[in-house]
Amino acid sequence: MISIKEEIAVPSPPERVWEVVSDPSAVVSCIGGAELGASHEDGSFDGTLAIRFGGLRVKFAARVSLDLDEPEREGRLTARGGDGQGATRFNAGATFRVVEGDTPGTSRVFCDGEIKLNGKLAKLIESGAGAVVSRMTKEFTDELVKLCAAPAEPAASEPVAVASPEPLATAPAAGGPRTAPARPTGLLARLRAWWAGRKTRRQGPPRGAGGSASQSGEALRQGGRR
Repeated sequence: MISIKEEIAVPSPPERVWEVVSDPSAVVSCIGGAELGASHEDGSFDGTLAIRFGGLRVKFAARVSLDLDEPEREGRLTARGGDGQGATRFNAGATFRVVEGDTPGTSRVFCDGEIKLNGKLAKLIESGAGAVVSRMTKEFTDELVKLCAAPAEPAASEPVAVASPEPLATAPAAGGPRTAPARPTGLLARLRAWWAGRKTRRQGPPRGAGGSASQSGEALRQGGRR
């Protein structure tokens, strides 16, 4: 049996660290030789991990399940599988937890797990497991710190409502109701409107309109004399 007990310090806030360690694809990206496979209806997913033990490289395939406790920032991972040759089988379980670090804006990740092996390669793997776990923990820590330091993907922003401008006064359609012009607001605008109306009344009707009326009257008088 291989026991794993690690504490990882991350210089990022707990909410960001939890966002990463609770995402299987993000965790897999932090582990060299690991690949994420297909997901299943029960929430589990397939994964592979290639590990080198001295001069021997073994590739394991596993069915992995992940249970998360979002409010407590805790999770449990279980996996079972074996190597590609069918010589070794394993069952693994691990719990992890994210807590605040010693200083604001930092975190600590606690991980406890066990791996039970059986088969031809079990003794070989167990004998070199200490060095392999130490190496993989360091690599995982370095990648986790980098990933947590990167900005999170921005969420889609809500569209901002823009107030439409006041509609301009338009001439009414034939036979339709007449729309009253907008009343000017503000003291200066009212004074301008009052002066424009007073000036229009003093000037009287347009010359074109008056000329047409005079010409029509003259034609009527001439027609009467005839």
